[in-house]
Amino acid sequence: MIERRTFKDLGGADHGWLKAKHHFSFADYRDPNRVHWGALRVWNDDEIAANSGFPPHPHADMEIITYVREGAITHEDSLGNKGRTEAGDVQVMSAGTGIRHAEYNLEPETTKIFQIWIIPDKRGGKPTWGAKPFPKGDRAGRFVTLASGKEGDTDALPIRTDARVLGATLRAGETTEYAIGAERHGYLVPAKGSVEVNGVRIDARDGAAIADVPVLTVKALDDAEIVLVDAA
Repeated sequence: MIERRTFKDLGGADHGWLKAKHHFSFADYRDPNRVHWGALRVWNDDEIAANSGFPPHPHADMEIITYVREGAITHEDSLGNKGRTEAGDVQVMSAGTGIRHAEYNLEPETTKIFQIWIIPDKRGGKPTWGAKPFPKGDRAGRFVTLASGKEGDTDALPIRTDARVLGATLRAGETTEYAIGAERHGYLVPAKGSVEVNGVRIDARDGAAIADVPVLTVKALDDAEIVLVDAA
């Protein structure tokens, strides 16, 4: 089963400095049919105006992955971490027992991100934060694991859940596969371009909710940049 969730039908809000679209119930957007997808709880498509951002606020017991599509995001938290994550790169925060953080766009242009929340396997644990560059050239024509809680994914940023966050860049006409397993929950969003996922067309910033599919075959209809979550 692959269900297309079109960008125009997503929930969301326009706060002036923040234009947000929600693939799942979040803040004032409530849809009982879109609360989570397996352990995947949140996928927000955020556009953050220049010299603005999210002031310090708390989180606990959530794995929060930020994929920067355009611009850059500057992170600060109550552990003393501070870092700037640029387009194509990824940051991960394991909120654990509790952490306060801020996310600012200190750039002269709009920053665009996907923020993804995945429910951890266990509550608690020491909060952590980390970031890593993932050159788009390394993802050309194939999926690369960006964040993972699976044993053996040593090149990925660690998360505390049975899940992977993957990225790929495909040229128009290219095809790649990912063996997700029929028992898993997949959610795929093209950051750019249009693709076919097992024959189902998914346009830029649409979501594809995937279940009972052993292998994903993704064909780029245009030059495309893709993010995929593989969750329990």
